[in-house]
Amino acid sequence: MTITDALLAFATVEADRDARDMMRLSLFDWAVCGLGGAGDPGFDAFRRSVLAQGGQAEASVLGGGRLPAPSAALLNGTLSHALDFDDTHFAHIGHPSVAVVPAALALSQRNGLSFDAMLDAALVGVEASIHVGLWLGRAHYQIGFHQTATAGAFGATLAAARLLDLTPLQMRHALGLCASLASGVKAQFGTAAKPLNAGLAARSGVEAALWAHTGMTAAADGLAGSLGFGDTHHAAGATDHLETLGQRPWRIMSISHKFHACCHGLHAMLEALGDADISPDDISRVTVKTHPRWMSVCNKPDPDTGLAAKFSYRHTAAMALSGCSTAHSQMFTDQVAIDPGLVALRQRVFVVEDAELTEMQARVRLERQSGHPIEVFHDLAAPLTPATRERKLRDKASGVLGTAPAEQLWSAVAQGDLAQFSAALERS
Repeated sequence: MTITDALLAFATVEADRDARDMMRLSLFDWAVCGLGGAGDPGFDAFRRSVLAQGGQAEASVLGGGRLPAPSAALLNGTLSHALDFDDTHFAHIGHPSVAVVPAALALSQRNGLSFDAMLDAALVGVEASIHVGLWLGRAHYQIGFHQTATAGAFGATLAAARLLDLTPLQMRHALGLCASLASGVKAQFGTAAKPLNAGLAARSGVEAALWAHTGMTAAADGLAGSLGFGDTHHAAGATDHLETLGQRPWRIMSISHKFHACCHGLHAMLEALGDADISPDDISRVTVKTHPRWMSVCNKPDPDTGLAAKFSYRHTAAMALSGCSTAHSQMFTDQVAIDPGLVALRQRVFVVEDAELTEMQARVRLERQSGHPIEVFHDLAAPLTPATRERKLRDKASGVLGTAPAEQLWSAVAQGDLAQFSAALERS
């Protein structure tokens, strides 16, 4: 069985209860991040330019307005990844929700479908994107492709295909069409084009499914077939994980939600530093040990913009040690990136790779002028109870949106009210 065959069989599966509960939390978190991104002035011109294209008012746009489904997916995918504050899955090295949810939302609204239909489609799409990411493998990512955009586009396509009730043959064509659309490179990290990658993936999913629905055809297996996406994009092609596709626990159960507004590769370090009681003036040297993979992702040594600072061990460490909250996206400004005090402190931060650590761990040694060094460690894989995760996500929402808007949004998601949810998304 190829991955394409496995995805087609999975597309109409009944949603797992626990996975559905996790997807509901990720949907809430996606909306929080999206509304926060819609308020980011750095994306105002892009937002206006997409809205100015107009067209049929089919789907909600974050921050207000309605657009045709593909354009809404593009804009919402981009804005929800703008703060780099959205969920991550480390198994496939990507941000699942920002590519899949905008596609599922846009087509659910376009076709007058229910909240539950949208939630289940988003769940299937997210789970599919994780398995596509596993199939593509580390080599795909390490050579420079952005998994959020590549694997995410196929997940968005499957979610859209489910909502359109495509036949198996039409779904096969939709995945084949997506193979010509999916794109995104890591060179964009630290720029506005990184979140654009997510928006392009969401739009690709909507368009591929809509085109297949109209009868457009594609290669029988544009994903895994000869000269298909896998062959041309350095896919590892592993299929052992497909044996568990649709079996409990679903892969979404190991998703990670962000509680710092920066690259997820930095979070283990930042959580570890939260346990360090030390004055910045007492620090002579900070040594951060991290998994080798992150060295090419979030190790920008001397960022000079807020966006670039979100991908810098040295600068975010300096922020955390100086009491600058990395939990608030408003802190990642160009001014903070070049603040003299932070720049001076980051010169004392040294980042080294340690292959004995997992991708979710970090170990930090802080050498003091006044005494013995401090060593701290954190593992993001440490389990969170559902109640703790919900509390942390609702606290995060209040910090991003304010208490009242956050509670209104939570109510819409908890009750499964698509009209109320849409209204909350369109609120400027």
